[in-house]
Amino acid sequence: MKINIRGSKVKVTDAIKTYTEEKIGRLARYFDAEDITANVVLRVDGIYQIAEVTIPAKNMILRAEVKEKDLYQSIDKATDKLERQIRKNKTKMRKKSNKNMVVDINLEFETDIDDDNHKIVRRKMIPVKPMTEEEAILQMELIDHDFFIFRNANTSDINVLYRRKDENYGVIEISDETIL
Repeated sequence: MKINIRGSKVKVTDAIKTYTEEKIGRLARYFDAEDITANVVLRVDGIYQIAEVTIPAKNMILRAEVKEKDLYQSIDKATDKLERQIRKNKTKMRKKSNKNMVVDINLEFETDIDDDNHKIVRRKMIPVKPMTEEEAILQMELIDHDFFIFRNANTSDINVLYRRKDENYGVIEISDETIL
């Protein structure tokens, strides 16, 4: 596994680089492919140190972002978070329908996490009416959810509006060109 480390408002010293490579390198055992690259961004936000790790594998992306007062804790927790994601979703990734999606991940490891805890417990049918992004924000606030699905009045595409951790909003645009 290759590891790219970049600092934003943080000087990546040799000690930080070595520590990060050691911790993120633990995740290499979960990947079959040798050409996997982990992208690590270390940055500062006020008194917090943020470690953001993104591992683009074939057909899927693993990502963890952790904000702590200590940079080394951020790196540790981001690594643990990614490892938990892989272990927790092991059975889901093994299913026949997902086999071609996770070709780079080695699923031959022991896990003690029971996958039967998470089930779909509710299903909703919603009308997707055309509206602007501002109307969608208002609707989302009115129903007090963290996301809202709507048809963009300007593009006629389906959009997902969501509230980000920094209390701003993000939009995921789904167009016919992106559907395979």
